[in-house]
Amino acid sequence: MILKSLIFINGFALFIGFLILFLDKVISRYGTVTITLNSEKEFKAEGGKSLLRVLFENKYFIPSACGGKGTCGYCKLVVSEGGGEALPTESLVLTPKEIRQGYRMSCQLKVRSDMAIYIPPEYLEIKEYTGEIVSTELVTSDIREIKIKLVEPESISFKPGQYVQIRFDVDGDFDYRAYSVASHPDTQGEIEINVKLIPEGLGSTYLHALRPGDTVYFSGPYGDFFLNTDSKRKIVCCAGGVGLAPLKAIARYWLTHASNREIEFYFGSRTTKDLYDHSMFEEMAGKSPNFKYFPALSDEDPEWDGERGFIHTIIDRHLEGGYKAEAYLCGPPIMIDAVTDVLLSKGVPQERILYDKF
Repeated sequence: MILKSLIFINGFALFIGFLILFLDKVISRYGTVTITLNSEKEFKAEGGKSLLRVLFENKYFIPSACGGKGTCGYCKLVVSEGGGEALPTESLVLTPKEIRQGYRMSCQLKVRSDMAIYIPPEYLEIKEYTGEIVSTELVTSDIREIKIKLVEPESISFKPGQYVQIRFDVDGDFDYRAYSVASHPDTQGEIEINVKLIPEGLGSTYLHALRPGDTVYFSGPYGDFFLNTDSKRKIVCCAGGVGLAPLKAIARYWLTHASNREIEFYFGSRTTKDLYDHSMFEEMAGKSPNFKYFPALSDEDPEWDGERGFIHTIIDRHLEGGYKAEAYLCGPPIMIDAVTDVLLSKGVPQERILYDKF
């Protein structure tokens, strides 16, 4: 009797699972809808998908550093018609004021009916690119420096600190992940990205498996995190791990375009094996008195005789005259928060502390 009951319960659960899939894939199709952009453009799309996915499929590229997971908030757009009420997941990221203004997170908003949306003009300038892998080098146990030659279009214009979104196929569909551009902005025919392998991570696993000659598709550039090239202030860069990538682009730009500005470059790693591109920054520091390089290790390492400790303690020890500086931070949230507290205590205004958490 107990066995029959278990069989019935399992069979019923399986039936409910299939029913949910059926409802999601068949019943929840909303037919063809019309999307109106900025009150002047229209296109048709099949309902039932997220607004972010619908826009990407129609070659409108919206920032989404988290890959559509609803955590970064970069994909927010004003939806004036057809959006309905904001979802609880959106309320965790959007402010009450943004919700009142009609902002929605396009990755969370499902397209069910005709919509009217506003896309910032700069997003309409974002392009899709075809590239070819030139080189892929393992620079730590889990980070690859990957260089991509642009094929179509043959060049890209970006600001030091911005990122691109790499597209990859998943079970006949596509997904995308964001990666900062590490190369010099003047080298417009090729970009470099630094990719940390995440266990079971779709994007990093895909990119680590690519080899020279392979084709890759991406869009960009994206992001409000970039060097203020009109400023004369001291530059403070602070990187943790693979967060070095966008700050490497800033340092490379500084070397050829802004070397008259002071720059303090802080790079925190666990061991010497994780301290990649160390010699490049040492060389920069050796060539210019305006470039001060402060690498530090958080773990014990017998091969290291330099600074030790978490990187925010190194900044606290060395940075002077913070009120004259502007800061660019990239790394884990816990690092960003700790460094921000130190910078504020040193007199760096909040509005001059820019960061990219991952």
